[in-house]
Amino acid sequence: MNPITPIQEIENTWITLSDGCRLAARIWMPENAELQPVPAILEYIPYRKRDFTAVRDSTMHRFFAQHGYAAIRIDLRGSGDSEGILRDEYLQQELDDGLEVLRWIASQAWCTGSVGMIGLSWGGFNGLQIAELHPKELKAVISVCSSDHRYTDDVHYMGGCLLTDNLSWASTMFAYNTCPPDPQLVGEKWKEMWLERLEGSGLWVKNWLEHQADDEFWQHASVYRNYEGIQCPVYAVSGWADGYSNTVFRLMKNLKVPRKGLIGAWGHKYPQMGKPGPAIGFLQEAVRWWDHWLKEKETGIMDEPMLRVWMQDNKSPLSVKQPGRWVGEKEWPAPGIDYQTFPLNTGEINFEGKAEEPEELEIQSPLTVGLFAGKWYSYSANTDLPNDQREEDGGALVFDSPVLEEPLEILGEPVVKLKLRSNKPVAMVAVRLSDIAPDGKITRVTYGVLNLTHRNNHSDLEELDVNTTYDISVPLNHIAQSFPAGNRIRVAISTSYWPLVWPSPEPANLTILSGKSSVSLPVRNPKDSDEQLPAFGPPEEAQPIETTLLIPQEREWKVINNLATNENTLEVINNDHKIRIEDYNWEFYRTVDEKYSFTNNNYDTVRGEVKACRSFKRGDWNTEIHTRTVLTSTRTHFRLSATLDAYEGDSRIFSKTWNELIPRYFV
Repeated sequence: MNPITPIQEIENTWITLSDGCRLAARIWMPENAELQPVPAILEYIPYRKRDFTAVRDSTMHRFFAQHGYAAIRIDLRGSGDSEGILRDEYLQQELDDGLEVLRWIASQAWCTGSVGMIGLSWGGFNGLQIAELHPKELKAVISVCSSDHRYTDDVHYMGGCLLTDNLSWASTMFAYNTCPPDPQLVGEKWKEMWLERLEGSGLWVKNWLEHQADDEFWQHASVYRNYEGIQCPVYAVSGWADGYSNTVFRLMKNLKVPRKGLIGAWGHKYPQMGKPGPAIGFLQEAVRWWDHWLKEKETGIMDEPMLRVWMQDNKSPLSVKQPGRWVGEKEWPAPGIDYQTFPLNTGEINFEGKAEEPEELEIQSPLTVGLFAGKWYSYSANTDLPNDQREEDGGALVFDSPVLEEPLEILGEPVVKLKLRSNKPVAMVAVRLSDIAPDGKITRVTYGVLNLTHRNNHSDLEELDVNTTYDISVPLNHIAQSFPAGNRIRVAISTSYWPLVWPSPEPANLTILSGKSSVSLPVRNPKDSDEQLPAFGPPEEAQPIETTLLIPQEREWKVINNLATNENTLEVINNDHKIRIEDYNWEFYRTVDEKYSFTNNNYDTVRGEVKACRSFKRGDWNTEIHTRTVLTSTRTHFRLSATLDAYEGDSRIFSKTWNELIPRYFV
């Protein structure tokens, strides 16, 4: 690793775009960069550099600057202290602005002209999307927790099913988009800018609910349609507790440029902050990547395996820590992985490959199946991971393997094939692969869901004929898992998975033919080369900016079954620390309260509600934003209600209400 370089920091500067809009940027760089130009690293996201990402930004981008780079953190148009209005994710305006930003960075006296992009989630997405436009200034990308396919592998839909994280995430951005800029930076026009955002940013969840199939809305900025457009090297990173791990495998398979993949046992975080599995020295790894591609140094990073993943060992579902070991593959798909298919006979996974004469097995799950599923993508990795699956499996069809006589390891995408029919024209199926320990505890390993009207593809949808038996393939999320000797493997099948996904319009009864259904596992034998992989260093970060903790964070995940009313509720509390940044006396706070409920197993009572608050304060000046979003449904429509209230001091200066009725389209 390079010696630490003295750095300078530009707290805020303005990048004026061709249409006159000014974007706010924070820059860290070596002290002598104007005399000895350096490559640049850009992070381009809407999460407010002045407050909500300020601490993290300081530890990461200072680190890059200390190792010989100019690190630039920019608020998207309409976010943070940047001018304009942010109206949705990944619009063409965002990508065009990004191209201008790259040109601006490359033209600065302190830059060599070579730029890399790094980002987690949104920044990982637009790094790939801008790379597809192949700007000459962009030399390499690190994309963390992102997707190449916005319909199938993002927070909105999964397997054609509506994710409730679509509501959760929309509510998060509803609050973010309506926050004010800092008057200390933008001056007297702060309130005018704020009111423009409050009026103009809109209700994004309405847009997303109006596109329930994979159409042009989602295909825009989904780089899977044009992998060849990405012409710079890509390092794709995710975690098994995140929702975006499948992307890493597709990028390794389909990109034509130099590439690397990394998946640890982490949630939706940068790996130096990763949980529940061990965090790693990811910033050192990133510097090795940047040194190779932006400085043309030989760091050895490209001599290592293309794909490196954390092979998870069995753990209790009640434990947070995720034991395991690192394994590597020189290419993907890996030639040494052998898909082995096992029949699903009545109650069993038959490891001998003997399919029984077909039996009709019926399942109609209660809506309680899924209350212990955790979140589609984990952000806390302690409260929102899946719990003991014994809480779930009573409402599912289960198929168990015999006790394993020796360990079995898998790496890749398990697939469950079902021969089934439905008594309803619109139905879904959820499939879980789990590890059963000798003490009876059951840990979910991976899962998949499929809206059965999407059985052919996600664009041309067809209702089910209730008199027809179908051959259905349900891919599960990619995974690396070691099942130890003495344990068993379970496949569990249910007709609902609430509240991870929104239920079908009405309860469906599925008839599954045993003997004609199967599970295919990507079996990988341990390799001697795995033990020779170089170890990742411990996490290193730069010194963070100085803050004072005012209120500690609060994380809760509560399942409530009210036997008096037959109401079941999942309540999620996700409140951040309230802190003050001492450098510019800026206090801020974020709270989120989510509730998902139903009564009497009645599908028409399913309800999701998210309340959020953002507050900002300096001296006597203070502002607050309160949002509330409620989603319910009938058999034919989604009902969406939302409110937005903004306060300056004790005065409410803005209020708006939405009430929308959106037809269901095969969901």
